[in-house]
Amino acid sequence: QVQLAESGGGLVQAGGSLRLSCAASGSFSNINVMGWYRQVTGANRELVASITYDAKTYYTDPVKGRFTISRDNMKNTVDLQMTDLQPEDTAVYFCALGDKLRIAGSGLTWEFGYWGPGTQVTVSS
Repeated sequence: QVQLAESGGGLVQAGGSLRLSCAASGSFSNINVMGWYRQVTGANRELVASITYDAKTYYTDPVKGRFTISRDNMKNTVDLQMTDLQPEDTAVYFCALGDKLRIAGSGLTWEFGYWGPGTQVTVSS
């Protein structure tokens, strides 16, 4: 059983910073991707950033230049450093891990199969 435990959410003023951390435990492949999703009430969950076991990163456009994702493969942790936070960043942030690939279109894509319970990030204007 895989468990993901998040920490670091909270309330911050616009322009401020927060750091989210997530630790994964249990049985999973070392060949994996870890990431952060966020969800606003009534909207779909969206991928914010991800990082593979070999350090390939992805960022959704609205956070490029403001957020930085990093991981420690020895500790099975992933962090999300968020700077210049804006009210539109307010959401519940979920840590996720995927260790399976599936065919998507003409290539392969990671499938996130494990999720943390989420941590609230609130940015006041």
